[in-house]
Amino acid sequence: MDLEKLEETSIWNLFEKGRNFNRMRNVFSDTDRNYRMYNDNQWHGLKVKGIEPIQLNIIKPIVKYKVGTINSNLYLPVYSADNFDNKEFKEVAIKTCELLNKLASKVWEKDNMDYKVRSISKHSAINDECPVYVTYDNENNMPVHEILSKNDIYYGNENDSDIQNQPYILIKQRKPVINIIEMAKAEKVSEEKIQYILGDNDTSEEAGDSSKQEIDDMCTLVTKLYKKDGTVHFSQATRFCDIKEDKDTGLTLYPVTHMLWEEKEGSARGEGEVRFLIPNQLEINKTIMRRLISAKQTAYPQKIVNTAKVSNPSEVDKVGATIRVNGHNIDDVKKAVGMINPAQMSTDVEKVMNELISTTRELAGAGDIATGDINPEAASGKAILAIQQASQMPTTEQTLSLKTTIEDLARIWLDMWKTYATDGLVIDYEETNGITGEKKSNPVKVPYTVLQELQASVKVDVTPKSPFDKFAQELSLENMLKAGYFNSQKLSELEVYVELLDDDSSMPKNKLIEAIKKIKETKQRISEIQSEAEQLQMRADKYLGTQSDIANIGKIGNEMINQAMPG
Repeated sequence: MDLEKLEETSIWNLFEKGRNFNRMRNVFSDTDRNYRMYNDNQWHGLKVKGIEPIQLNIIKPIVKYKVGTINSNLYLPVYSADNFDNKEFKEVAIKTCELLNKLASKVWEKDNMDYKVRSISKHSAINDECPVYVTYDNENNMPVHEILSKNDIYYGNENDSDIQNQPYILIKQRKPVINIIEMAKAEKVSEEKIQYILGDNDTSEEAGDSSKQEIDDMCTLVTKLYKKDGTVHFSQATRFCDIKEDKDTGLTLYPVTHMLWEEKEGSARGEGEVRFLIPNQLEINKTIMRRLISAKQTAYPQKIVNTAKVSNPSEVDKVGATIRVNGHNIDDVKKAVGMINPAQMSTDVEKVMNELISTTRELAGAGDIATGDINPEAASGKAILAIQQASQMPTTEQTLSLKTTIEDLARIWLDMWKTYATDGLVIDYEETNGITGEKKSNPVKVPYTVLQELQASVKVDVTPKSPFDKFAQELSLENMLKAGYFNSQKLSELEVYVELLDDDSSMPKNKLIEAIKKIKETKQRISEIQSEAEQLQMRADKYLGTQSDIANIGKIGNEMINQAMPG
């Protein structure tokens, strides 16, 4: 089969255009370099003899610290109803959002989103950008998230970081040939075209060194997304075969979002943490290597042997060996074997290297001040949090970028539910019995028509989870408990306090809201029980009064009968 004579698909031609543009900007080579520098492969390609190339990796701890900082909270998207104009539908919209929040929580847990969010932020820190592609599981009505490499996504406008403004998006995936053939057969592609689904070894531009080696016969599949008349269209193709023809998905949003570590003017890709640390990292490695070579050559005493006077010079280096001297007195052995004292190495080299390390870390916002040890026994919980939050200020932009990415994902979920859940959504809703307090899970169906009419906004619920956050929370809650703020008598004060808390406060605002609900439910149950007790008492009193009246009437009747009876 002559591949040069085969006609390439239109999607593939568009893909090649994007790939050539990224080659020109060194996207693929930069990706490999960034991951090598992070993953301790900083001497890639170096060939030396006589010494092992070592390194002091300052890039990894800087990245880990910043990624850990922005992931020191638990995130969860929350829907709020925006149907303000339609007063009749407003209550339905509010209830629907409560149900969707429970479904979102289930999606978050089922797709292991806490781990994926951390992975997204880590990849964006290393390589500027981390795209996420969302597909839909029709059977379970669940969004499914695939974390992509920066190398695997191509934008129609590489100068605009807003995904939803893109004229088109291309997504590259490496899949086994047999799987793509099955996809083609399911789409009723002719056997004549299926024969052009061919395996290849086009892996040189895959992200990471390990991904360049494949065990199975693989092929590149390109997915094209574009908007037309307000909805997203979808098609797929390999190099020589169209797999899925153009189809209107009905979605209004691209099922794609990305986290940019830092905005870069005029670029859709942003800027990461690693690239501009590389020159400093290389100089640190070179400096320590020079120190080691110098130490190896001059820092140790060296022996000098007159081989004409010593018959077994090879034994000189052995501990406890006998040295044989040819025709000389033992007293003259120092004339046959001597030592050169080690040279003194300048301390300036060590100072320069340490200064380079500390300055690089400080400028990256991950120096000793930011990551220094804090003794919890020597400071209050709030003081620790103040220091912690002050050190996190350099990562505020990254935290906001991560929250924006999560909000984008939640909007995509809602768009998918409104488009694909044509039979409605069945959501488990937990209800509490007002009298017994027993909790019961009931399936509630949200009709498709309600989803269509629903308008909702998204915000991200933030829950602090670091050890110091937990310490401060427990201490604050303990003080509130001692002050009696969880009694029903102080319920109004507690509600005002919780209302004034910020959503990202160190206090667990959502937990306090749940506590208020429980206090209200308990108060209502007590009130209902007291009301029922009063009603029972009234019935009992009435019943007892009725029995007394009946007895009196019977007694009077008997007296009247006795009086009427003769003699």
